[in-house]
Amino acid sequence: MTIVRTGLKNDIKMTKNIDHYIKRLDMDRLPAHVAIIMDGNGRWARQRMRERTEGHSEGVHSVNRITRLASDLGVKYLTLYAFSTENWHRPTEEVDALMRLIGWTIRKETPELKANNVHIRLLGDIDRLPEEVRADLQHGVDETAGCTGLTLGLCLSYSARWELTMTVRKLAEAVLNGEIAAAAISEKDIEDRLVTSGIPDPDLLIRTGGEQRISNFLLWQAAYSELYFSPVLWPDFDEECFVSALEEYQKRERRFGKTGDQVKTEQQASGEI
Repeated sequence: MTIVRTGLKNDIKMTKNIDHYIKRLDMDRLPAHVAIIMDGNGRWARQRMRERTEGHSEGVHSVNRITRLASDLGVKYLTLYAFSTENWHRPTEEVDALMRLIGWTIRKETPELKANNVHIRLLGDIDRLPEEVRADLQHGVDETAGCTGLTLGLCLSYSARWELTMTVRKLAEAVLNGEIAAAAISEKDIEDRLVTSGIPDPDLLIRTGGEQRISNFLLWQAAYSELYFSPVLWPDFDEECFVSALEEYQKRERRFGKTGDQVKTEQQASGEI
C-alpha cells in the first residue's frame, strides 16, 4: 500500500512518527469512518485553574493533530462532535466564545485543509449559528468542495434526536405529498434524509474524557459502531492516543449480528483470510 503524506509541512513530530504509526497498524483494516465525541475541554482547563474557554482553544490543537493523522493514514471520513444542540444552554459567555473560536478556526485552517485535499462537510442545524460564523463555515465548505481526500464532518448545533425529528418530518411531508406510501418506508428512505446522507456509518466511535456514553450523537448511524472510551481529556488526545484506538479497533471482530464462525467463513470465501 502506498502512503501519501498530506500533513502540515512544518509538523516535525508528524514527519518523525508517521512511519512508526503505519508499522503498528494493519493498513488494509483501517476504519473508513471514525467519529469522535471530543469531551474534556472544560475539565482540562479547570484542572489548570484556567477559564473553560482556554480548554476549548487548546482542544483546537487536538482537532488539527487528529485530522492530519487521519488524512495521512487514509481514513476516508472523520466526524467530530463540535457543538451539540444542548450546548446552547451553556452560559452565554461560553457559547459566544465558542462561536468566535469556531469561526476563527475555520478561517485559519481552510487553506491548509484545501492544500491537504480535505473536504469540509457541515452536519447540524447550521441556521442557528451566528451569521458571521455561518459565512466562515460556508466559505470553508466552498473552498474545499473539490477535495477528494478525507471528508471532515463537523457536527455543529447537532443532536441525534434533533436529526431524527427532522427526518421524521421530511418523511411525513413525503407521505402527505404522495411521494411515498407510509407502509413502503424503508431504512434507506430514512438514511437518505439524515444529515449524514451519503456518508457511511462510523466503524469506530471514540469518546475522550473518561465518560462512557454517546450523548445524543449519531444514534441511528452508530448502531453497529465499535465504541472506544478514552480517559484522556480532549486537549491531551494526541496521535499516540488515536493510533491506540485504531489498534484496539483492529483487535475486534465485527459480526453485525452474525456468529463468529459465519464471519470467518465469509472472510475465507472473499479471500480476506
